[in-house]
Amino acid sequence: MNNWDEVRTAYQVARMGTVSGAAEVLGVHHATVIRHIDALEARLGVKLFQRHPRGYTPTEAGQDLLRVAQTTDDQFNQLVARLKGQGEDVTGELVVTSLAEHAPVVVPALADFQTGHPGLIVRYLTGARLFRLEYGEAHVALRAGAAPNQPDNVVQRFARQAVALYGSKAYAERMGLPQSEAELEQHWFIGMDEANSRAPFAQWLNQHVPRERVSFRGMDGFALREAVLAGAGLGFMSVCEARRSPDLVQVLEPRDEWSAPVWLVTHVDLHRTPKVQSFLKFLKSRAGDWS
Repeated sequence: MNNWDEVRTAYQVARMGTVSGAAEVLGVHHATVIRHIDALEARLGVKLFQRHPRGYTPTEAGQDLLRVAQTTDDQFNQLVARLKGQGEDVTGELVVTSLAEHAPVVVPALADFQTGHPGLIVRYLTGARLFRLEYGEAHVALRAGAAPNQPDNVVQRFARQAVALYGSKAYAERMGLPQSEAELEQHWFIGMDEANSRAPFAQWLNQHVPRERVSFRGMDGFALREAVLAGAGLGFMSVCEARRSPDLVQVLEPRDEWSAPVWLVTHVDLHRTPKVQSFLKFLKSRAGDWS
C-alpha cells in the first residue's frame, strides 16, 4: 500500500459513516472522498463499503483494513502531540479539556495564561467524553469524581469546586425561600433528567427531595443554570458561577457532599514539557478560584 491518503479517507468514512462527514473532518471536497474510496477499492480488488441511502457501512474486508488504519492514525496523532510539546517555548497549541460546567473557572485562567504567552493558541474542549491523552487529544485534562486510573497518566489532586443551592430573586418573591432543610419539600427544584446521575448534588437531591418536586429537568448544566435564573425552581451551581449573576440568592451554603474533587491529568510523555509544566503551575496558582 503506497497511498496513505486513500487509507486515511476510508478510515474517516467508516468513522463518520458518511462521505460528507469524512470530507468535513479531512477538509476536502466530497468528490475527493468518493474518488479515494473508488481508487482504493479498485487497487485492492474488493468492496470496502456497502453504500446505502443513510451512508457507508464497512464490509468484512473494510473492517480488516480499518483496524490497521485506526491503529496507524492513532500512532501518528500521538507522535504529533509529542513533537508539539517538545519545544522550549510556550507556543503552539495548548489543548485543555474539562466538563462544560468548569468553564466559568477554566476560561478566565486560560485567557490570562494566553495573555502572558502571546504565541499560544488555546483549544478548550468540553463535554462528558473522556479525551484520550495517550493519543494526543489533549495536553491537560481536568476531571471530576474518583481519581482517574488510566495507565501512563500523571494524576494530581487539584481542587474541590464549591457548590451551593440557589434561587432567583423572582422565585423568592413568588414562592419565598426555605429557612431550613425541613422546608425543602414545599419548594420546586431544578435537577438532572437522569434519575441515577452520579453528580454528588444530584444524589443528595434524590435523597432529600421527592422526585415529583423536581419539576424542571435537563441534561446540560448551563441549561439548568438558565432555568434557575428564569425562576423555574431552586437549583445547584458552583459558587464562582453564581457570583456572575446578581439576580441569584444563595439558599443553602456550600457543602463538600455536593461537590466532587477535581483532578489534573496529563500523559507521562508530555507531563515534563515546558508548556505543560508552565500551564500546570499557573493553574495551581488559581486553585483558590474554585472555592
